[in-house]
Amino acid sequence: MIAAAVIVFREVLEAALIVGIVLAATKGVDSSRRWIVAGILGGLTGSAALAASADLLSQALAGMGQEMFNASILTAAVAMLGWHTIWMSSHGREMAAEMKTVGHAVSMGSRPLTILALVVGVAVLREGAETVLFVFGVSASGGEGAAATALGCALGLATGMAVGALLYAGLVAIPTRYLFTVTTWLVTLLAAGMAAQAVSYLAAAGLLDFATQPLWDTSALLAEDSIAGRLAHTLVGYVDRPSGSQLLAYAVTLAAITGLAKLNGRPTS
Repeated sequence: MIAAAVIVFREVLEAALIVGIVLAATKGVDSSRRWIVAGILGGLTGSAALAASADLLSQALAGMGQEMFNASILTAAVAMLGWHTIWMSSHGREMAAEMKTVGHAVSMGSRPLTILALVVGVAVLREGAETVLFVFGVSASGGEGAAATALGCALGLATGMAVGALLYAGLVAIPTRYLFTVTTWLVTLLAAGMAAQAVSYLAAAGLLDFATQPLWDTSALLAEDSIAGRLAHTLVGYVDRPSGSQLLAYAVTLAAITGLAKLNGRPTS
């Protein structure tokens, strides 16, 4: 539940901030809100279609073996989480500036109102598509049922929309860079934990025979199936009996995402 809530919160907040920027830039423009709402509805419709397609795909690939399917979904989710974090490290501000430019152009009459529906729809669709894949990854990682995942998605959606609305209204003075710094680290740790889980599925399927024996056992101190253990597993990828291959996958994923994000986020001279 927590993993789904964190991921959905992050994606919804990003979409809400983009919508907020466009709303602020076109304030007072006749019919602008109508086109922005149309863009939001279009993006949500596209995201729902992608979710349905993903479910159909999972059913079609069910015969490949549950371990292989879960490992594939987790690997894809890790790749997308990593790419998203790295890309946002350098393009987040550019994207916000672009939205302001579009809104200003519409306000000045140099761009048609229909462009508002397009840019907002694409933004909502992009965040929605990423959410679909990430939530599938959370489901594939196991440990949570469909009801818990759905509840997490609902909490993330409600919280993201609420924080986005409060930021737009100016009722809270939380610098967005701090919000995204915290959520970026949470998402990065989630990705590392998913990578370790994917390795365990590959080992269970007999496709990985490298450092598969547990290196230690901390179940007596913190059992993975306990409430605190599940929380730690979700937030930081805790495993009470980790193998060497799991630790390697965790460390490589964590180092790769953080290193590439810092490198990509450096200003060019």
